Amino acid sequence: MDLRPKAVSIPKSTEDLEQGKYGPIFPKTPANYGFTIIAKVKPGRADAIRSYGERLAKAVDADPEILAPLKLHYLRWVLFDNDTRFMYQGIFDTDFDKYTEDAIVLFGKAGINTAFENLEGFPMDWKTNHEAFVRFVREHQCNSFLEYGEYPYFSSDEIKKALRIKSDFSEMLEQMQ
Repeated sequence: MDLRPKAVSIPKSTEDLEQGKYGPIFPKTPANYGFTIIAKVKPGRADAIRSYGERLAKAVDADPEILAPLKLHYLRWVLFDNDTRFMYQGIFDTDFDKYTEDAIVLFGKAGINTAFENLEGFPMDWKTNHEAFVRFVREHQCNSFLEYGEYPYFSSDEIKKALRIKSDFSEMLEQMQ
C-alpha cells in the first residue's frame, strides 16, 4: 500500500471518459470523486442560503449520520462576489451518478430541501425531475484540472476506521500506564 501523497492532472476534454447515466464519469483521483459548481444566486436569496447552511449544520448535530449515505469527505459552500454567486464543492467516495441519485433520495426522505433552490435556473421540480437536477449541475460544473490527495484514494470509511483504531490503541496505552 503506497501512502505517499499523489497529484493527478485531469485533461480538459471529457470525450474519452466512460459515459454513465448522467454523462461522463470522471476518474477517481487521489482526492476521490467530486465536483464543483458555480452559479448565480437569485436576488436577495444569499441570507436564505446561509440560513439553510445553519439548518443543515443543526440536522448533522442532531443526527451525525444524516449525510452518511453520500460517503462524503467534505463539502464546501461559498458565497462570493458580494453574495451574488455561490460555489458548492463536494468530495466523496462514489461516482457522480451514484452521488446524485443518493442525494436526491436522501434529501427527499429527510425532508431537507437544497440550498440550490436559491440559485438562478435551478429546477424547482428537482425531487421528481432528476434529469433537470443533473442538467443544472452539469451546466454549472467547473471541472478541476489538478487534484491532490495527502492520503490518496482512501475512502471516508477507511479513514474513519483508521482513526477509531488509533483512538482505541491510545486508550489501551493509557490504561496500561
